[in-house]
Amino acid sequence: MAASLSKRVLRTFGSFTALGRSNASIISVSKLVKNVPFRLPLISNCLSVSFGTANASGNGYSDLKCGMGLLSNRKLSTSILTPDDSFPHDLLSQKTVITPDRTIGYEITLISERRQYQDLVIPVTNFQNEDKGFMVLAGDVFDVPVRKDIIHHVVRWQLAKRQQGTHSTKTISEVSGTGRKPWNQKGTGRARHGTLRGPQFRGGCVMHGPRPRSHAIKMNKQVRRLGLKIALTARAAEGKLLVFDDLALPTHKTKNIVNYYNQMETTKKVLVVEGGPIDEKLKLATQNLHYVNILPSIGLNVYSILLHDTLVMSRDAVNKIVERMHTPINR
Repeated sequence: MAASLSKRVLRTFGSFTALGRSNASIISVSKLVKNVPFRLPLISNCLSVSFGTANASGNGYSDLKCGMGLLSNRKLSTSILTPDDSFPHDLLSQKTVITPDRTIGYEITLISERRQYQDLVIPVTNFQNEDKGFMVLAGDVFDVPVRKDIIHHVVRWQLAKRQQGTHSTKTISEVSGTGRKPWNQKGTGRARHGTLRGPQFRGGCVMHGPRPRSHAIKMNKQVRRLGLKIALTARAAEGKLLVFDDLALPTHKTKNIVNYYNQMETTKKVLVVEGGPIDEKLKLATQNLHYVNILPSIGLNVYSILLHDTLVMSRDAVNKIVERMHTPINR
């Protein structure tokens, strides 16, 4: 069966003359294709076929044998052959290569994020325990898979970034003192020294001490966002997420917050999240309570949620947090 060779194979056979065989009788490609019964499925079988008697003697046979050896050494695959109707299609790859479309700056590309979420329905109340209806929480914010490793990384990132890094010690060039040699090199019986500002002397320098630097570590914005989602999901799953219609108080008295806190069982610390500017009455009512803290929605973070076992959010705060989580990330 005659085989159709690609241009790459033709160039390989055409380069035999460059191997020092210009004086030998070279078999033309047309005769080679006509007389050699190639087996298409495997190129290595070309080495084991029997050639005609017309080409089995002389330099032509040695050239052909050398050329087939070159083909074998170059490890050419069947992809260099042009398949025809008789080519066994079962040897071809059936996989379909598809480049997935990716929306830049929207959602994290983790497998845990690629699933359908169910929205949560939670009752809405206020400080007077009045029924204010229900609110639907977005499932992709308040019902994501809980991953402790993400929480751990985000907390480490927060604690490292908030360090001032202003620690400093003086080197030998910064310590106040004379540069004079304290005593002679020899003859005193004492150890030899060239300065009194060294680290072994009182009031001397500090070697390899801390210097002002930033302790911040790098963390992708997608991971930070996922950490906040996981923290909100954990509080919602524990039943420690409360949604208030508003955070208005009749007066600025602390007893308003204390009375409501006493009604909350198994609660030690409360974090109140306001959507907009913090109400002045609420601020005055909670400033003397060490177990109640207030944050605006823009300042809500993973570490603060973990420090408080109960999270109280207003409707406005929930809406702003969901909008913040759905905003595309600027890269």
